[in-house]
Amino acid sequence: MSDFNLHSPGRIGQANTANRIIMAPMTRARTTQPGDIPNLLMAEYYAQRASAGLIISEATQISPQGKGYSFTPGMYSEAQIKGWQQVTGAVHEAGGKMFAQLWHVGRMSHGTFHNGGQPVAPSAIAPNAQVWVEGEMLDCPVPRALSLPEINNIIADYRQAAANAIEAGFDGVEIHAANGYLIDQFMRRSSNTRTDQYGGSLENRIRFACEVTAAVCETVGADKVGIRLAPFITQRGMNDSEAIEAILTAARYFNTLGIAYIHLAEADWDDAPIVTDSFRHTLRDLFDGAIIVAGNFTRESGEHLIRKGLVDFVAYGRAFITNPDLPRRFKESLPLSPLKDKSTLFGGSAAGYTDYPLSPV
Repeated sequence: MSDFNLHSPGRIGQANTANRIIMAPMTRARTTQPGDIPNLLMAEYYAQRASAGLIISEATQISPQGKGYSFTPGMYSEAQIKGWQQVTGAVHEAGGKMFAQLWHVGRMSHGTFHNGGQPVAPSAIAPNAQVWVEGEMLDCPVPRALSLPEINNIIADYRQAAANAIEAGFDGVEIHAANGYLIDQFMRRSSNTRTDQYGGSLENRIRFACEVTAAVCETVGADKVGIRLAPFITQRGMNDSEAIEAILTAARYFNTLGIAYIHLAEADWDDAPIVTDSFRHTLRDLFDGAIIVAGNFTRESGEHLIRKGLVDFVAYGRAFITNPDLPRRFKESLPLSPLKDKSTLFGGSAAGYTDYPLSPV
């Protein structure tokens, strides 16, 4: 058992955190167009939630090729870097810390974002899934398989995006390798049927994840790097009986790099199995950094995992949307505000975004 709870100070890499409550990455689609540029409305939104131990930004594409949803931010242009500087400046002024989540969606995309061309993936296999395109859910088409030079270019894009994030004022970066996006697609047999060095054996399928992570660590320092993984996801064509073994093998490599944390996306929207204590113990034994979990946890269920010593931090998503002062509400057992209108989750203006008040108590 651990002596820690949700409100104990923590440490992620070289950064001290005021508590162990993380704001999970959530796509909210509020960027300025054209250019997918972060703006002052986003700065206000994130600064309102700066009492989190750490904020992880919404998923942010590393290149135009990496985009799969409308109005999501980028991390590859000067205008985007300047926009993010407004966001991180506001969060830091409010006393918070913030990591940027770096994203390439791979096949989870649509031709709308690629001038009518195909999205890219490890293999030409459609995900049987949909993406949000200007307010409408559209089927993902069959992608085209990446060439080896293109894979190298994407690794370089991750490296540059990580450097851009530090220039933009972020305290670190999280590599999005979960939920059926590009890195996850490489790791699973259901989406990767390649016969070269990036496919086939388990070691080959995790190669891309390992090379991306190593490149980002070389660029910004391992103590500023986390990675998000989704061991138990089955939707979006991700069902693979070897997924757990692949992810644990990759985690051993991440441990040798000395990255700051592993963040488990325990997708409550999926029909994946319940995460067992056995898996948590295995991950704890092989990874020395911090472990973050996200997955519709309550205050009580999150606290339970921390007290058992199985995780170090708990990330909350929807609860942070409607309760910008969530750590205080948890600590003082104050009531939580409900979601007003689901239509405001993606896209729009301040309504359902920055207009949720602090607790009146």
